[in-house]
Amino acid sequence: MIKFRHLIWMMIAAAGLMLSVSQSFAQKPDVGDQPGLLPDDSVAPGTIIISTTERHLYLIQGNGRAMRYGIGVGREGFQWQGLLNITRKAEWPDWTPPPEMIARQPYLPRFMAGGPGNPLGARAMYLGTTVYRIHGTNRPDTIGTAVSSGCFRLVNADVADLYERVPVGTKVIVRQKPEL
Repeated sequence: MIKFRHLIWMMIAAAGLMLSVSQSFAQKPDVGDQPGLLPDDSVAPGTIIISTTERHLYLIQGNGRAMRYGIGVGREGFQWQGLLNITRKAEWPDWTPPPEMIARQPYLPRFMAGGPGNPLGARAMYLGTTVYRIHGTNRPDTIGTAVSSGCFRLVNADVADLYERVPVGTKVIVRQKPEL
């Protein structure tokens, strides 16, 4: 009888040990399910990565984390990729469509003052010496779509948030295809 009791206590102790080990594993989060966690942290904090295929803009935070914003991207024939810097920032920017855009869409205004009705939205960050920008939009239904002439648009609240977080000189990496 003593051996039987001893055996029962040994089984209970073993079960308790197994339970505590499995609970300690369960308490460790799966890093793949953490919002804002990037699988590759080789990009310097403060860098912006634009993934046109995902339709997201990432502001790298460090420690393998990033802030993610939904974006609208260039339509067919207006996609591009490369490495640029933010060369200028503007609040409620004026809009002067480039000559190439006016040639395609002659009905566009030649100039539009900044403000709530302006297609550049609340903020714009100019990319290098190109005609492209990261800017706001008053059309939130275009986020996640490919409708622009090559610029990247965010809803006004998101572009205002990003604008406050990045200085002129910020590196911007535009990627067309996902990394393998």
